[in-house]
Amino acid sequence: MEPVTFVVDKLKGFGTATQNFFDGLVHRREKSARRSPIEILKRLQREAFSDLMRLRDRQDKVEKVLSLYNTQRSSPFQENVTHVKGEVNVLGALLFMSVIDNHSFKALHRAGISTGIHSRLTFETTVRESDSLVAEFVANQKAKVDFGVDSGSELTLSKVLYKASVGDWMSATVVPVGARCRDVSIIANPSHQEKGLTDASSFGPPLLDQPNGGAIGLTVRKSNLTASLAQFISTERIQPSFDRIQHHLGTFGQLVCQLPRGMKLSLLGLLQVPKLSSNQHVNLGALTIPVCLSRRKSPETVDGPDPRLLTVSGEEAISRRSIALLLESELDEETRIAGWVELSQSNSKYLRWAVSVSDNNSEDALGWGMSLSGILGSAIDRDHFQVESYVKLNVSKKFNLKPGIAYVTDGNAKMMAFLVRSKWSL
Repeated sequence: MEPVTFVVDKLKGFGTATQNFFDGLVHRREKSARRSPIEILKRLQREAFSDLMRLRDRQDKVEKVLSLYNTQRSSPFQENVTHVKGEVNVLGALLFMSVIDNHSFKALHRAGISTGIHSRLTFETTVRESDSLVAEFVANQKAKVDFGVDSGSELTLSKVLYKASVGDWMSATVVPVGARCRDVSIIANPSHQEKGLTDASSFGPPLLDQPNGGAIGLTVRKSNLTASLAQFISTERIQPSFDRIQHHLGTFGQLVCQLPRGMKLSLLGLLQVPKLSSNQHVNLGALTIPVCLSRRKSPETVDGPDPRLLTVSGEEAISRRSIALLLESELDEETRIAGWVELSQSNSKYLRWAVSVSDNNSEDALGWGMSLSGILGSAIDRDHFQVESYVKLNVSKKFNLKPGIAYVTDGNAKMMAFLVRSKWSL
């Protein structure tokens, strides 16, 4: 019996070991099956992160190559935003005149009462962060009448301006078309340039608004002093009946000093020297300066001054000189005062002056202003005096009305005008 018992025990032990072996194998598979998704996700995450890093390195290399390419080949105007500004001014007048004649209409012109519709469209583009390019188009209603209907001018290019800044202490301005002294002058506060009731009450001496063709100017700033110097070249038709062009070379200078208590003192000067061409009927066009290298006279040239080059007084064309002194100040937070005196000399010497007082806040719903101005010492024209006052109604941020009254005396001519000016900004 013992051998049989021994065999049976061996068989039982072998069965138990086999069962334990299969049980362990099955449990190991179940455990590995439970762990495999987590390990797979970890492995995929490591591979994805590695791929993303390689893609990021490649993207940085591509962006560097593209930026270098665009820097070398792109235009300075690329991706710059152009700002468009529109302005429509309308002036209407009800006139009461002592006498209606040519002298009264001339006095009306000297008073700066230019009625009609005047529109302006301005395109401004920023170049190289600190520079700016400006193109201006205007359309004005003319005074002449064709078949009983007022005619107006088409929208034409009136100004092209490029301003380059060299830091905060210097700037250069180039105006190839439509230059005025105001374009190269030093403006203390641009918001004060809005016109009053008439053109005569606009801010600054009249020499700032004289058309001077093309110009190049330079402005330098240091502490409380600012200086500006500009050179102009312009052309002028001597008489409408003759196809003759006269060139003028002009030099403009301005010095601004900042005084205590918010006061600013400006000294301005303009010198225009005519450069007479020959007696030939030649028009070389705009932006052209003729220089004759030969001193020989052509057979058609006549000795002596050409009668067509003479002025009204019978003298040859002479240089024009103007000098002005301007002072502006703020009396308080709500009131601003400005005054200027301009002495001009061409054929005759005359003095222009003006004093204006207005509110200092243009955002209020109600504003006001008044002005006194005059012209003295003209040998050709009579003395001129003018006083005006207006109320400004800000209907909205882009539209305002200025009703007012003006009284003008010019020699024996006297007139009173009820005026309404409106401005619409686009």
